[in-house]
Amino acid sequence: MHDVISLGIGEPDFVTPWRIREAAIYALEQGRTGYTSNLGLPRLRRSIASYVGRWFGVDYSPETEILVTVGVSEALDIALRAVINPGDEILFHEPCYVSYAPGITLSHGVPVPIPTTARDGFALRAEAIAARITPASRALVLNFPTNPTGAVLDRTEIEKIAALCVKHDLVVISDEVYAELTFPGHEHVSIASLPGMRERTIFLHGCSKAFAMTGFRLGFACAPAELTEAMMRVHQYAMLCASIIAQEAAIEALDSCREEMLRMREKYMERRNFVVAAFRNMGLPCIEPKGTFYAFPEISTTGLSSRDFAIRLLEEERVAMVPGDAFGPGGAGYVRCSCSTAMELIEVAMERIARFVDRLRVSTPGAHRPS
Repeated sequence: MHDVISLGIGEPDFVTPWRIREAAIYALEQGRTGYTSNLGLPRLRRSIASYVGRWFGVDYSPETEILVTVGVSEALDIALRAVINPGDEILFHEPCYVSYAPGITLSHGVPVPIPTTARDGFALRAEAIAARITPASRALVLNFPTNPTGAVLDRTEIEKIAALCVKHDLVVISDEVYAELTFPGHEHVSIASLPGMRERTIFLHGCSKAFAMTGFRLGFACAPAELTEAMMRVHQYAMLCASIIAQEAAIEALDSCREEMLRMREKYMERRNFVVAAFRNMGLPCIEPKGTFYAFPEISTTGLSSRDFAIRLLEEERVAMVPGDAFGPGGAGYVRCSCSTAMELIEVAMERIARFVDRLRVSTPGAHRPS
């Protein structure tokens, strides 16, 4: 299709900061094109240890507790495969990133979704986890700030969840790839930093979102040595190692590019403010995301399903968004809108969406505008 504005894919529209690209270019010019250690470049692992210690409050050994991966997707995959025995139940909150349930199934685990709701800002509650725990429960997967809702967890709730995990001896796989995109006024707390949690947590992170490095495919997992060794056994046969060029670039990102990240976050927040206000002006309820670069408006009042809304919006107004139920049954009646597109395109997209919604309310029986 021509003239489509995509608010679909979760990819920063910013070009990777120059100094990161320059580090990759320099590494290539120096002929650094071979394999690395399965665990990743020692220099990068030291940078990761320093970065995670400084910004997340958790100390890891670069020699034995850090594994560099091909994006956070691979880190998640090998974490699940290292932890799950066939039939283990793996708890996770939803709406959530699309690969959690399939990844658990592919690892011969049993996915156990825990619904979150707009009423709670899509935050996970400890009591909801407790209600789903059984003797077969093995691990809990967390992703805060959350894709697709932008939800965060406050310290009090994370402490309750941590106590629950200790009580029931659960491993935690914590996907914190959006952590740097927690907006001012909200604190990001890694569950791995809480008492009794470092030894039972696999901390997942990467450079894709915070540093606009999606195509570099660079992630990492931090965990106690026994868990890191178990993940490395899978990684060494599946991937061998991450790209050395991407690893060289990641050193520069983690060591020197926090200011560039903060500038990008400021732009995401400006876009979020505009998008949330626009949806509300259309009469579509939309909680204010506290992190990430997504908004998750409710579209059930239009009388269309999430899928039909997204398809018709694309066909009739050339705006692409993701149906909310792609992220689990709890996303039904919502769509995910990425705020990682340039503001001038977002402004046009919002005008098109408003026109579409107004047309639906005239033509669709049962559609109404909330008061």
